[in-house]
Amino acid sequence: MKSQDVRKQFLDFFASQGHLIVPSAPIVLKDDPTLMFNNSGMAQFKEYFLGNATPKSNRIADTQKCLRVSGKHNDLEDVGFDTYHHTMFEMLGNWSFGDYFKKEAINWAWQLLTEVYKIPKENLYVSVFEGNAEENVPFDQEAWDIWKELIDEDRIILGNKKDNFWEMGDQGPCGPCSEIHVDLRTAEEKAAVSGKSLVNNDHPQVVEIWNNVFMEFNRKADGSLEKLPAKHVDTGMGFERLCMALQGVTSNYDTDVFTPLIKKVEQITGAKYTTNDVILSASEESQNKTNIAIRVIVDHVRAVAFAIADGQLPSNTGAGYVIRRILRRAIRYGFTFLDIKEPFVNQLVAVLANQMGEFFPEIKLQETFVTNVIREEEASFLRTLDQGLQLLDKVIADTKKALPSEGLGRISGAKAFELYDTFGFPKDLTALILKEKGMSFNEAEFDASMQAQKARSRAASEVSTEDWSVLIPGNVETFVGYDQTENEAKITRIRKVDSKKDGVLYQIVLDNTPFYPEGGGQVGDKGTLVSANETIEIIDTKKENNLILHFTKQLPENIEASFVAKVNTELRTLTSRNHSATHLMHQALRSILGTHVEQKGSLVNSSYLRFDFSHFAKMTETELQQVEDFVNARIQEQLPLIERRNIPFAQAVEEGAMALFGEKYGDHVRAIKFGESMELCGGIHVKNTAEIWHFKIVSEGAVAAGIRRIEAITSDAVKAFYATQENTLNEVKVALKNPQDILKAVHSMQEENSKFKKEIENLVKEKIEGLKNILVTEFQEINGVNFLSKQVNLSMSATKDLAMAIGSATPSSFVFLASIEDDLPNIHCFISKELVSQKGLNAGNVIRELGKFIDGNGGGQPFFASGKGKNVSGIKEVLEKAIDFVK
Repeated sequence: MKSQDVRKQFLDFFASQGHLIVPSAPIVLKDDPTLMFNNSGMAQFKEYFLGNATPKSNRIADTQKCLRVSGKHNDLEDVGFDTYHHTMFEMLGNWSFGDYFKKEAINWAWQLLTEVYKIPKENLYVSVFEGNAEENVPFDQEAWDIWKELIDEDRIILGNKKDNFWEMGDQGPCGPCSEIHVDLRTAEEKAAVSGKSLVNNDHPQVVEIWNNVFMEFNRKADGSLEKLPAKHVDTGMGFERLCMALQGVTSNYDTDVFTPLIKKVEQITGAKYTTNDVILSASEESQNKTNIAIRVIVDHVRAVAFAIADGQLPSNTGAGYVIRRILRRAIRYGFTFLDIKEPFVNQLVAVLANQMGEFFPEIKLQETFVTNVIREEEASFLRTLDQGLQLLDKVIADTKKALPSEGLGRISGAKAFELYDTFGFPKDLTALILKEKGMSFNEAEFDASMQAQKARSRAASEVSTEDWSVLIPGNVETFVGYDQTENEAKITRIRKVDSKKDGVLYQIVLDNTPFYPEGGGQVGDKGTLVSANETIEIIDTKKENNLILHFTKQLPENIEASFVAKVNTELRTLTSRNHSATHLMHQALRSILGTHVEQKGSLVNSSYLRFDFSHFAKMTETELQQVEDFVNARIQEQLPLIERRNIPFAQAVEEGAMALFGEKYGDHVRAIKFGESMELCGGIHVKNTAEIWHFKIVSEGAVAAGIRRIEAITSDAVKAFYATQENTLNEVKVALKNPQDILKAVHSMQEENSKFKKEIENLVKEKIEGLKNILVTEFQEINGVNFLSKQVNLSMSATKDLAMAIGSATPSSFVFLASIEDDLPNIHCFISKELVSQKGLNAGNVIRELGKFIDGNGGGQPFFASGKGKNVSGIKEVLEKAIDFVK
């Protein structure tokens, strides 16, 4: 059975049982501060489990793109080494929100697996929760009784809290679960060892495929459990593992989910992948490493490609860093074990888009963009790897010098960790290179450095969140901020949050709030809560699980009082102008550059706007001016805001509204229209474009491959910008002694400077020629090398020219010159090419070695290199030590 059919049969089955089929949410979570990525099927439904929102149906089914690479659920280091863990995977799931419970969930699971998919019953085992006295949670007798009507009791296993009690996190909804495991071993293996004994023991052919979670508790901050007001069902079935069971193979990677990608890797690299049916001996270690590398690559490209398609670009922070790390792991395995030194992962995107584009259209529509981003990331990291290899060569050389001649050398584990942390070198790559040179590294030191870094990271991000104290029960919170900036409100719930980053803060939820929560690129509102006796400052507003959270540094004395919630209208007004200008600029970019332009990120606050968009080239000055003119023309037209708050999504898109990839939209959306600009947006906007006053681009540059970034200002910021320009112009006037024609005066000064520059260049050339004639007489002959080491009174560039001139004029020369410019030392080394080839001398190594005496670094080619430092007093020692290279 093909994987596409497996997915379809699952959804069709649950549709026939009255479930609403919904699309997968984006793999990247943008409005959930507790998660970077969707790591389970239930993540997009958290607000329903918590009772903060009402689902559109009490029965839902879907397949969800999931990513597990950090935090509690982290499978990254297992990927590639076994045949059933993945970073990105699909989770098939069915959900009940206060509707059916254990009986229906278990019976439907069994019916689907055994009657629809026709998995032999004798290959299946199930588990139920054995209970936990400490938690006061009893044995799940109900689940046991349901299962024993469907399966032999000797195939029912009691599971402990670790295996059979599922929790969303340290706090929140949780409950006992019932897992279904499949035994894919041969008949001979089953006869020899019971599959029951292998369940939950990491056997590659006895694996969990489906977990039915029965949500009936809430985990509180103190660790205690309380009953939820309603019982829910949350199930998740691993799509890839299910395909393995249905396609008669013993590895996820041997299913058609992965085989097209594997074939493409084989075609690109010339390597050969062996299926799981081929048993390799210990002597075939190289083939095992090849298999692992290919599994890593085909798994990781899925995670990276879908994350980018959903709007997450690789970067050095947050979710972007995770994506970059996954991609670099794939590149490293190709580099080390498949001997691929050029970008290649990007070539797999076309295969992935063709394979999964029908069900996940985002990967097909974003194929070119995703390919370009991955290609550029690969090229950049391969350059970084090259830098790391040079550093490792230096560490090896330094270590060998410091060690006695006998025995193997061992480099510092801290240095090996620096290679990992800075250049992405894994332990195995460093170990492999060192082994080839008869060396190793201190693994204990490496592990200690790794643990210290993890401890720092955990400490920096540590957050303690108390339980909600509910003052007004029920789902009563309402946002009124589109129409009001001030209104009467009551507090419905509060909680305390303590973090290393922000200290102690309080989160307040109001029954009616005018405060806009951070989202869609727009920052959250600030303002105050005012009662009869006090004023509490709201320092930020965010949204979590459908609740609007108002952040304060203190709680009101009387939390049950009536308050007036007041938004800071000055900040709100400036922010709304920038937000509306962003929409107009988006329209301008698509009009001027082409419809390939798509929003890839934005930031809108009271000071400026930032907009990331897809485009293949740096914008010209003419294009930037055209964009400015386009937006300002829309401002001059005084276009009124046309806002539609509850329009069906399909209708909005049909009418031309822009929907962004990676955003989660409901069935009904809010559409914002200014003239011909129409976008789906939940943010705050001006009532008329005239309020923006003026629009000015202040910068344009690259963010990533195919991604440009514009920063711009409007309104008061433009006034301040032009005021600054005018002040600068006046200062220039005074400096030029108030000429009548400033431009003419500047041009005249430039011409004078050009003449002076040429005269200085001629004088420097004469000085260099004079010094050359003097210094060529000062060479010393040492071991067949004409050696010169000298400090000169020239600029850095002139010293470089002098070293080249002296060296080129003298055969078999080794020239080392130093000088000081702007109170900073610089050094230069020229080595004749015959010495490079005959004696193995290398100017780059000379500069890197001697640069440490001036607290500097540098590099270059074997015949010429330069460096710059900070310690002028080190020049004397550098000049003295240069001779050591020719002795």
